[in-house]
Amino acid sequence: MKSELLTWIEKAVKEREAEILEANDKIWGYAELPYEEEKSSALLCGMLRKEGFEVEEGAAGIPTSFVARAKAGDGKPVVGILGEFDALSGLSQKAGCTAKAPIVNGAPGHGCGHCCLGTGALAAALVIRDYLVENGKSGTVIYYGCAAEEGAGAKQFMARAGLFQDVDFVYTWHPSSRNEVQNHCSVAIMGANFEFFGRAAHAGGSPHLGRSALDAAELMSVGVNYLREHMIDKARIHYAYVDAGGTSPNVVQDHSKVKYEVRAPKVSQMKELFERVVKVAKGAAMMTETEMKYEITMAFSDYVPNDTLAKLAAECMAEVGAPSWDERDYELARGFLNSYDPATLETIKEGIAETYGANRLEEIMERPLDDQVHPYIEGVHEYESGSTDVGDVGYAVPTLNVNVASCCIGNVGHTWQMTAQAGSSLGHKGLLTAAKALALSAIRTMESPKTIKKAREEFVRRTGGVYHCPLPEEVKPPVGRY
Repeated sequence: MKSELLTWIEKAVKEREAEILEANDKIWGYAELPYEEEKSSALLCGMLRKEGFEVEEGAAGIPTSFVARAKAGDGKPVVGILGEFDALSGLSQKAGCTAKAPIVNGAPGHGCGHCCLGTGALAAALVIRDYLVENGKSGTVIYYGCAAEEGAGAKQFMARAGLFQDVDFVYTWHPSSRNEVQNHCSVAIMGANFEFFGRAAHAGGSPHLGRSALDAAELMSVGVNYLREHMIDKARIHYAYVDAGGTSPNVVQDHSKVKYEVRAPKVSQMKELFERVVKVAKGAAMMTETEMKYEITMAFSDYVPNDTLAKLAAECMAEVGAPSWDERDYELARGFLNSYDPATLETIKEGIAETYGANRLEEIMERPLDDQVHPYIEGVHEYESGSTDVGDVGYAVPTLNVNVASCCIGNVGHTWQMTAQAGSSLGHKGLLTAAKALALSAIRTMESPKTIKKAREEFVRRTGGVYHCPLPEEVKPPVGRY
């Protein structure tokens, strides 16, 4: 049976639906890359100021990050809501179009649905504030505008700056193909730019006088490839050449730059593996008689769900239910699912059969939208290979992420398909459902001192209660140079 509180929240979200969806579609259209989200950030800040929130821009030295506060009564307890709004490069795509059709070839697109994440979270923050005021309750709502999750991140810099210090708990969400409180963990990650400096020479006439920085970068790649056999199964190492030293093969390249990212379940494991990568880079420089320097550009802590918050949020999600899909939504989702190439689609089918049961494969392929809320299994926290700076918030304050279906079952993230869905009815219904789930979970938590206390105790047991940033203190947000 639906509670009076949920009925109130549904009405409040409905009243704001038009402005929230308009904001989503504008941010979807801006599709701004990490640290460049000027229009998106300004739009959200403007909406919050209009609603009476006190907005501080430039949070933690990041121009497009901000903190917006609204206080009622004595201001206690304090809930934080995380919002993101950055896009990904090369994923431009027409909204709701199930065939690849970039709006601008090579332009960015919201291939992870962060336009939905930011506006759904905004709706929740506004509704929570309205509830406090209308019912004469005390509390503070803080909306954190978090830039560059797809880049070098913002939340770890915000946590290091103490911006979560007086917050009792934090909720956030992410667009997904499933409706659930996230029970899996994300892994820690550290990224750095490695530069090699050599000596230019004529590659044909006097190669003995040259010292190739490109050779050094390639030898580093070889060394890291051998390293892969000797690291834990859950670890990952990725790389990309930023500068190969030029395009003339008859010149010994005197400069090269390669970007590396190292992932592992725990921060300690990630740091240990990163140091081994650094040693490989030093060895490559020695072999080529070049010089090497590296700059750490980013690092995220691992994310672990707070079980106390999770149990309450799971009950709230079950009460809210899945998005209300109609036949047009199912038809649209089916089009996106069938847009993948045959090999990818076969892999997706295997995953569906494993997750939902082989007997439901045909049914789900025909109607590929999650129409149920999946139960949360307490204490089962397997690590998956993705990373997010939400993990750093979880090491600063009790934190929980929930997933809400905003795309087809089997969706592959960071693709043009996700960009198209984020700007369609699927993304719209997902973000509105997320707003209700976040608002209900936050209000119920605020009205339960016992839950807040227990969540804090669990947080302290796991983290020691003190945030330790995985980045060295001298590393600043790489705005304009990531």
